[in-house]
Amino acid sequence: MNCHGPKMKMDPALHTERKPDWIKVRLPNDPKFWSTKSMITDLNLVTVCEEAQCPNRWECWGQGTATFMIAGEKCTRACGFCAVKTARPDALELDEPARVAEATKRLDLKHVVITAVARDDLRDGGGEHFKNVINKVREVNPGIIIEVLTPDFNDKDFALELCMSARPHIFNHNLETVERLTPIVRSRAKYQRSLTVLKKAKAMAGGKVVTKSGLMLGLGEKEEELYQAMDDLLAHDVTVLTLGQYLRPTPRHLPVVEYITPEKFDEYKQVALDKGFRHVASGPLVRSSYHAADFRPELDLIEDIEKEAAVQA
Repeated sequence: MNCHGPKMKMDPALHTERKPDWIKVRLPNDPKFWSTKSMITDLNLVTVCEEAQCPNRWECWGQGTATFMIAGEKCTRACGFCAVKTARPDALELDEPARVAEATKRLDLKHVVITAVARDDLRDGGGEHFKNVINKVREVNPGIIIEVLTPDFNDKDFALELCMSARPHIFNHNLETVERLTPIVRSRAKYQRSLTVLKKAKAMAGGKVVTKSGLMLGLGEKEEELYQAMDDLLAHDVTVLTLGQYLRPTPRHLPVVEYITPEKFDEYKQVALDKGFRHVASGPLVRSSYHAADFRPELDLIEDIEKEAAVQA
């Protein structure tokens, strides 16, 4: 496997070199940023904030929040947009669920996002590991809202069921881009497969889970294709949507075809809300877990999930 990023699949001449003024990243000036970083190092945890070079990590860590990336920092796929390294993954760490749970407790989190690299080397794609982490977080930090951002598990029902049996409150799986661009942007992933996984996750929870997805803009998608993707997500029971600007992590990754203006992101947010999404986060620096706690599932849904999780424990 290529450990240094994917082979270019799109004409590099399309790349827009100069970033517009609205693409700005605030550098850390809050002591809590450094205490969060120290805690993550102390517990030997991996965050998608660093591995994916998220532009918001300074802000989020300054607020004492982080998105934990379980199952290692080496991915079995080489997507054209992603900064996470592609390599043969290491064995799963059996104490990782306890370490993640301890981190949520130390940070006094009310909402945690747990994501993972694609682990196509594992029969269950990491489904049981997700289950173990969710269960441990709930045990150590009762009342916390648990959001998972998962790979597609190669659409293996038993693997998805392992994850869903732990009863996360929010199930997030990103569509990433429109159907036409999926073969270029996403290694091994399929547009329809992702939609199917989202719908199955909802069904496996008896409808008692929030399903969420996100798309990156600026990869050359057309407006009508974006609107079609919104319709497809709604048709597959997704109610929470994130829209953000694709930013090229290295010259080896896909080029930025267009920088979408903040005004356009606002327009897309209104379109999505008008179409029927319950919550939409849309902006140049929005990412899947950015301000994730701004959306909270309804209290009755949370209560039902917690009751069922307690019975299964």
